[in-house]
Amino acid sequence: QVQLVESGGGLVQAGGSLRLSCVASGRTFSSYAMGWFRQAPGKEREFVAAISRSGGGTYYADSVKGRSTISRDNAKRTVYLQMNSLKPEDTAVYYCAANHFGPASYHRYEYDYWGQGTQVTVSS
Repeated sequence: QVQLVESGGGLVQAGGSLRLSCVASGRTFSSYAMGWFRQAPGKEREFVAAISRSGGGTYYADSVKGRSTISRDNAKRTVYLQMNSLKPEDTAVYYCAANHFGPASYHRYEYDYWGQGTQVTVSS
């Protein structure tokens, strides 16, 4: 079992940057592939980015590719999402998720554990 706690969200103007963090409990963080998803009001939760257990593989949604970077520090049990050139359409609650011994997947149903989310609001 792992618990995930996100932080780093907030209100930012269009064109600005934010760095989201997600800290995991437990001592087996490196056995989890990690993902970031987001959910805007009235919309389904969608994939943003994912990273493999070692950090060697990263994957991005087309909507954030080139503007965002996912990374992880296994010693700190933390995964990050650096978001640059933010747009109003990036406004959403951002969730991190953990997939035990699984791949860095685009599919939310493959993730076993979820955080409570952190709100990101981008003003125009």
